[in-house]
Amino acid sequence: MNKLKMLIDNPKVILHFLVWKGFFDFLSDEEKLKLIWKVYTDKPLNLDNPQGFNEKLNWLKLYDRKDIYTIMSDKYEVRKYIKETIGGKYLIPLIGVYDDPEEIDFDKLPDSFVIKWNHNSGQGMCLCKDKDGLDKKSVINSLKKARNYRYYEKSLEWPYKNIKPKIVIEEFIEDKSEKNKSGTLIDYKFYCFNGEPRFLYVGTDDITGGKKGEARLTFLNMNWGPVQFYREDHRQIGFDVDKPDKFDEMVEISRKLSKDIPFVRVDLYCVNDRILFSEMTFFPGGGYGFFNPEEWERKIGDLIILPEKVK
Repeated sequence: MNKLKMLIDNPKVILHFLVWKGFFDFLSDEEKLKLIWKVYTDKPLNLDNPQGFNEKLNWLKLYDRKDIYTIMSDKYEVRKYIKETIGGKYLIPLIGVYDDPEEIDFDKLPDSFVIKWNHNSGQGMCLCKDKDGLDKKSVINSLKKARNYRYYEKSLEWPYKNIKPKIVIEEFIEDKSEKNKSGTLIDYKFYCFNGEPRFLYVGTDDITGGKKGEARLTFLNMNWGPVQFYREDHRQIGFDVDKPDKFDEMVEISRKLSKDIPFVRVDLYCVNDRILFSEMTFFPGGGYGFFNPEEWERKIGDLIILPEKVK
């Protein structure tokens, strides 16, 4: 009943559900994006002369389509790219890769691990800290349900469209350092424009229940100082996060991974004095994670230099 009320009260949720389920498959990608944008902003999507950050992200969805972006978005294939670009030492250790949930031999897995699909954003994910208490049947069912999740259709994030689904199992990473006051992993997400990180946010996500919880984030400039903007769809972290000792190295990694890309967010961890790669995100918030105050949408949008159209 609560989910039904949320749908009725929120036209954005209704529209995304209908797009995801294929009700608008008769429309082109451009027409779908214009429709979704209108519902979110009550304004037309300006693809001829986009200005704001998220408006430009939606332009990039249509006109900056390069095969390498699909590899970078694939949570399995990106591992090869990272190894070749910055080195395998930055990868979270891999335990196994499977095509089907029924293939997973839980008896051979360690006591703790992370299971995820490579083609979506957390759907079906399992964060296991203690295998003895794991409901294996529930995990398998959740993975099966998420396998056919049309993540690309939700916000037309096209790099996900042609990813071949695979199950990735990695080591469960815990940050046991005294600096970490969150009780969970801290994300360091660098907003990069043509190879230059211009600001970042630190984020926490309560995973104690074995699934992704409420994400909180705080934006910082590259001097680890406060900024004048925030994301309207997330609450801020309720405590100060210490600057990582390896921050300069993280910045350099972000430069290397984002070289020659109009915009990409490079997501990293710094755990127990070790930098680990998380993922690369081309469309934060699906292209609808708006910045406040409103003038910062335009200011941050000015950092994106649109390339020649590539279809």
